[in-house]
Amino acid sequence: METHIRDVTIEMIKEALDAAHGLTLLRGVLDDEVAHVVCHLLTALVSTDASGAKIAEAYSKAFLALATSVNSEAAMPPLADAWQAYLLMRILDDSNPWSKQAEMYGPTGISPAIRAQAQRDLRSLRLLFNITAQVLWEMTRQAVTPTNPLLHDAWVPWLDLAPVQQQQQRLLATHDVTSQQLAEQEEWSGLVDVLSEHWARHGTGAFAHYHVLRWQGQEAGLQGVAYPDPIQLSSLISYEREQALLQANIERFLLGLPAHDVVLYGAPGTGKSSTVKALVNTYAERGLRLIEVPKASIKDLPAIATQLRDKAPRFLIFIDDLSFEDHETEYKALKVLLEGTAEVRPRNVLIYVTTNRLNLVRENFSDRGKPTDDVHWKDTMEEKNSLVARFGLRVTFALPNQERYLTIATELAQQRDISLSTDELRARALAWERQHVGRSGRMARQFVDDLEAETRFADL
Repeated sequence: METHIRDVTIEMIKEALDAAHGLTLLRGVLDDEVAHVVCHLLTALVSTDASGAKIAEAYSKAFLALATSVNSEAAMPPLADAWQAYLLMRILDDSNPWSKQAEMYGPTGISPAIRAQAQRDLRSLRLLFNITAQVLWEMTRQAVTPTNPLLHDAWVPWLDLAPVQQQQQRLLATHDVTSQQLAEQEEWSGLVDVLSEHWARHGTGAFAHYHVLRWQGQEAGLQGVAYPDPIQLSSLISYEREQALLQANIERFLLGLPAHDVVLYGAPGTGKSSTVKALVNTYAERGLRLIEVPKASIKDLPAIATQLRDKAPRFLIFIDDLSFEDHETEYKALKVLLEGTAEVRPRNVLIYVTTNRLNLVRENFSDRGKPTDDVHWKDTMEEKNSLVARFGLRVTFALPNQERYLTIATELAQQRDISLSTDELRARALAWERQHVGRSGRMARQFVDDLEAETRFADL
């Protein structure tokens, strides 16, 4: 690196480090271990006191931290420069007064003072973004080589550190779009609205990274699901009427219109759970999130709802395969959330449950007027029946008849490009049905899975 270019670069780094001291709203972007070690390297490179050994150590630590970050569960924006990708991810994930105003009040609700400070913070962070991997690599080698020639080829620039086949489904495409806008703009102060709109729809942190999250209990809280089921509505064949009812409800919900809590009822294998997952996959880019809650954690529903209040995305709290025995009283916590208490339920939350039993609480004949110890038996019966009545939309998933089963199997085989005549496929699907108990969409999928494996194996 020529002396003049090096001097200009040193001044650029000094300016970026000085500007970082003034970060206010976005101060948290640099408040983590990776940012600390990179900034330590920058400081060492412009210091007159730092030895070649100290700079070498600082570069190695920065490279290691960035390499570790790209292998983390939360995938990076698709930029070659690991530091630039990391900086963009930190900006998009940062929870701060600006992002919180955007989540609660939308882009038009940002106060003028917050907007003005945001412009200045973005301008400062752009200076750090301008310091590229190639420049830092060359500066490090130039600083280290005179005292330790053996380290001349000790490193490569931190470019393209991500795995070759990174699982990009972990990262919402909206992250890619917003990060690309930031990467392409030379002046970031004009991107306040872009980031405000991003946060207003997708929020920050785990809600922005994951469209499926799981409640792990009071201590662990919400955890993002890195590899959610990729099922799509197009794979759930012959249930178009049921899907249309559910999609209409989601569309209203996303527009902020009144929408219903939902019970999906039907026999096992009819696609109830898969439909809920597919709905979230379909609408994730518009800000829909799934919060999976196990039945054992129903008592935590009020705490979960509190965490979701005033967050930007819209949430489906999903309880799969729900039913209660007559002695279980946890359903009362669900009733409270459905009906609300003195504290209104968050407007960005709906409850979706699947069940094999339309009356969610087991009802005995003794509940219907038979002699029992319960003097007010009718009240008991009405209490049990009242849970399902609190769901405004109840969608039934019926077991398919034979022709519907064959239609599902045929269309699934076509989607997977399985070359088999219609007559042979139907005959084999019927033979599969005779060998298994019951008939369902799940059985049709299992048949096609087996058929695909057989076909692909034969081609090996």
